[in-house]
Amino acid sequence: MKKVTLIIPCFNEEESIPLLYKELSRVFSTVRDSYSFTMLFVDDGSTDQTLEIIKAVAARNSSVKYISFSRNFGKEAAMLAGMEYADGDYIGIIDADLQHSPDLIPGMLDALTIEGYDVAAARRTDRAGEGRVKSSLSGEFYKVFNRISDIKIDDNAQDYRIMKRKVVDALLEMKEVNRFSKGLFAYAGFKVKWFPHENQERAAGQTKWSIKGLARYAIDGILGLTTSPLRLSLYTGCVSVIAGLILALYGLIASIVSASVLSHMYALLLSALLFVGGLIMVFIGIAGEYLGRAFVEIKHRPVYIISETNAGKSVADLDF
Repeated sequence: MKKVTLIIPCFNEEESIPLLYKELSRVFSTVRDSYSFTMLFVDDGSTDQTLEIIKAVAARNSSVKYISFSRNFGKEAAMLAGMEYADGDYIGIIDADLQHSPDLIPGMLDALTIEGYDVAAARRTDRAGEGRVKSSLSGEFYKVFNRISDIKIDDNAQDYRIMKRKVVDALLEMKEVNRFSKGLFAYAGFKVKWFPHENQERAAGQTKWSIKGLARYAIDGILGLTTSPLRLSLYTGCVSVIAGLILALYGLIASIVSASVLSHMYALLLSALLFVGGLIMVFIGIAGEYLGRAFVEIKHRPVYIISETNAGKSVADLDF
């Protein structure tokens, strides 16, 4: 019998946990003859009663495990911790808010066990339950990312997926601190079956994503998986040099032909200097972002710190 570990990142989801547990139990009961299940809740430093509710569920059901962080480290850290501690043959990730329908799980497992896929992942067909601004910004981000990166990410792909152990092992070999899992999933490759999925309204509570958080996530994704912004500074510098030479030549000719044109050239030159100076500052900032990330990586600080858990770590000697 194959063992399935389902990772559930949580941050202030006290209202959603009982509803999710009920739905997962219902779905698991339909395939218990073929699989054994463990729910691995990762409490990402919640400030409400999320951890207490998870502990109460775990006290009634030994197949419910939990990891609680010492503070909020973010969803990426929660997914990483779940993958490190998961001991299943198949490892899944699902959100706690029921926007990911548990009813897809039996079909996902069939794709792995019967059809021979390595990953079964959800791809949304709409963005119900998301704000219009978030939806628009997310779509534009993936368009930009796919233009500048060799790794292509479907803008409708979700973290909701079930993976074979070898896929998770490959993901854990990627030891960066600044993680962008959607990009890492795409980078790892493997044979993926996509499941069309209608996004659901949150079962309870409010979304934890802010515009600031989304912007930081987007920057981590771009800088973590491509060096194209650094290349862009080189290309822009070359264009600026050529434009400067043309402008200098034009100014020289204009000063010979007409003295009045020269006064206008000074204003044009000043504008050009300010523009190029601004570009230089932007590209220094981009280089600084890359350098800052390198600084964080070489310190080898842990991605997360655990306050308490009832789960035993399944992956030994990982350097996170």
